Amino acid sequence: MERIGKVVSPIREKLNRRANPEQQLQKLFAAREVRAFQMEHPEVPDAVYRRSMGALHQLVNERGHCDQCPGLDQCPNLMQGHQPELALYGGYLELRLTPCAKLVAKEKEKDRKRLIKSHHIPTDILTATFSSITPHKTRIPAISAAIKFCRQFAEKQPERGLYLYGTFGVGKSRIAGAMAQELVNHDVDSLMVYVPDFLREIKESIRDGMIQEKLDALKKATVLIMDDLGAETLTPWTRDEIIGAVLQYRMTEKLPTVITSNLDLDELEDHFAYSDKGGAERMKAKRLMERIRPCMDAYCVEGPNWREQG
Repeated sequence: MERIGKVVSPIREKLNRRANPEQQLQKLFAAREVRAFQMEHPEVPDAVYRRSMGALHQLVNERGHCDQCPGLDQCPNLMQGHQPELALYGGYLELRLTPCAKLVAKEKEKDRKRLIKSHHIPTDILTATFSSITPHKTRIPAISAAIKFCRQFAEKQPERGLYLYGTFGVGKSRIAGAMAQELVNHDVDSLMVYVPDFLREIKESIRDGMIQEKLDALKKATVLIMDDLGAETLTPWTRDEIIGAVLQYRMTEKLPTVITSNLDLDELEDHFAYSDKGGAERMKAKRLMERIRPCMDAYCVEGPNWREQG
């Protein structure tokens, strides 16, 4: 709340010059906001109201604006997005300002955007919520695990993440996006990245020297969501120096990671073993999987393809 006594002082002086101050006061007493204050504070004498007519006029005018709110961007009140309230101070009634519901909602939306960061994720995924996901019976175990994961933050940050896998279009990414939305309710920041595009961006960042900064963002997010891992074109460098480095850091620091993939864990290991030089690098793949298997609970996401359903 903020006092605006200095602002209403000129109004008070102007009103003092008007004729019939008692008539003015009676009109103000008839206003809903003033009557409500009188009922809450019957001990305040009329003399205080007489000395505070400027504040009373400002209260009635601005609350009238609120009753016919033209929207936050066109708010005509003295301080945009704020509502005045009466307060007794030093023998006068003064106005103190509180944020209106629209301003509070706008600030909450800013906080939501601040807490949810993303790279290359479509808007429909980022705005998904658990209530908007079709609760097909084959998705329920994964959705329940996702909700439980988020709610654990109310007491203690979980150390284990989730590995959501299944065929195309069954809703893995939507569940992950809903997790990001739910985490905001617990003031938890998350970073969601579409892995194939992010790795392409990383390669392009070699020239501008931004690789470490981008890797640090993935490493240090409270919750990292890696969407569509296994769909990327893999090289030993992206496997070992990017994916491996990020997962190693997060495992060491006990930061939970959520992964979505079209591959189950065994298929993902085969994917990591692929070498563009020919043959297979099984030991490196197993080493990387040791940063996934022990740190995540795996859930198969099934059900009808929501893209085909329209």
